[in-house]
Amino acid sequence: MELNSTYLAFVISLLTVPGLALSSCGELSDSQSQRVREALNDTLLSSTESWGVDMELIKEGQKKVRIRGTYAASYSMEEVNETRIAGPVHVEVYDSTGTVETRVTANRAVYQPNESIFNLHGDVRVRTNTERRLRSEFLKWDSGSNEVSTPKFVIITTPSDSIAGNGFEGTTDLSEYTIREVTGQFTIN
Repeated sequence: MELNSTYLAFVISLLTVPGLALSSCGELSDSQSQRVREALNDTLLSSTESWGVDMELIKEGQKKVRIRGTYAASYSMEEVNETRIAGPVHVEVYDSTGTVETRVTANRAVYQPNESIFNLHGDVRVRTNTERRLRSEFLKWDSGSNEVSTPKFVIITTPSDSIAGNGFEGTTDLSEYTIREVTGQFTIN
């Protein structure tokens, strides 16, 4: 918060310097007003830090997601509203009955609450309760639509086959998906 107090001190000094004071005797010039606005805008940064993170996202009274990590920093500004979570990061996704449907691990994650999007980075591993698995270095999860995607290399493993490729889009439970540039092994019965 040292940054915010510096800007606040700057604004206070602008208002108390002779010739700049707000009074009925004079007004601020356009450039002085602009400097005051810029200083005030820079103080509209909010940030928090947490260690041993364990948070739950609840929608309509029902737990949807649980996220655990070693450290989190949340930033809220006019242009940015996100939480950066350092790992290892563990995510559990719940179905409508409250049962864990999908488990995800990653080295780190960025959560954007305004868009309900998680960006998972580094050794991302997804495991569903139907024994479907996904591995990639990056995965974008839109928790609002329950869709996951990546432009990067991905490997999907099911009890009967393994498919790899570059580019992936699918559902959170990996029951439906599309892989571009596919390579893999299939078992045909």
